[in-house]
Amino acid sequence: MELAARRWFETHTHSAIAYELDELIAAKKRSGVSVSVVIPARNEARTVGTVVSRIRDALVMTGLVDELVVIDSDSSDETASIAAEAGASVFASSEIDTGLKSLPGKGEALWRSLFVTRGDVIAFIDADLTEWGSHFVTGLLGPMLSNEKILLVKGFYDRLFDADGDGSAAPQGGRVTELVARPLINLYWPALAGVVQPLAGEWAIRRSLAETLPFPVGYGVEFATLTDTVWRHGLAAVAQVDLGQRGHSHQNVHDLGVMATEILSTATRRLDRTRPPAAIGLSNAWRELYQYDRNVEGNWRARDVPIAERPPAISLDSYGAAVIA
Repeated sequence: MELAARRWFETHTHSAIAYELDELIAAKKRSGVSVSVVIPARNEARTVGTVVSRIRDALVMTGLVDELVVIDSDSSDETASIAAEAGASVFASSEIDTGLKSLPGKGEALWRSLFVTRGDVIAFIDADLTEWGSHFVTGLLGPMLSNEKILLVKGFYDRLFDADGDGSAAPQGGRVTELVARPLINLYWPALAGVVQPLAGEWAIRRSLAETLPFPVGYGVEFATLTDTVWRHGLAAVAQVDLGQRGHSHQNVHDLGVMATEILSTATRRLDRTRPPAAIGLSNAWRELYQYDRNVEGNWRARDVPIAERPPAISLDSYGAAVIA
């Protein structure tokens, strides 16, 4: 590991248990910042209610979190109604007015959340969590509320898995992280080699940064925000927090293939650092990934891979109007 990466790991890696709720509330008051928690969700009726209610009870009611928002991405189940019942403000991603046609994807939901939230700091939490705690949020907020120079905070954790049938946990990223993202980072962004889980769905960012970044509409969003932040502001602007253990639902390998292609597309667009990546519009928003499948006619299935990137929110007139409203 490069010396810069190792030094960053030693000085910018924190533990969620080090941040007490009362101390964070006091730090928030001193800094005068507001906090939004955003939960992107698609067909997560089984888990979203618990995620929302736990954050509401522990952090909204105590005053640390000012907004608790769920962005629903065209769910066909009761995700939206369950989230609203549990205490979140719920917005349908496709109905948020950005002045641009809606696209499917996690990154799209996160980008659109900028238009309906007001927090100076935004923490993103996945909706499919089964093993976690409200310390996920306090851990992500800790470095930002204690150091104004920190612009982006990444979470990492021991992932629960059942490879040995014992429900054990290990500090590994998911399959796409370990087989795609980490090799890319070590080859082309070696200063980021100390980031334990670059694709983690739990992260926090200052609005002043988020609104200036392009957002891939799909699963490339975490990779993009990490590399773009370091390119613009340096490694010292990023911190990471050990969140303990995390349990969540898992995707099949064909779905992970689509995700891996999105990460590769996002990464390759950022290899030329002589200029920032430009937004990709609707006319060039998709690629196809062909996967062999005995269960489909002709044995080959074409999967749409979203590669579009949204422009920085601050560049759009609709964002200015949303912020003023």
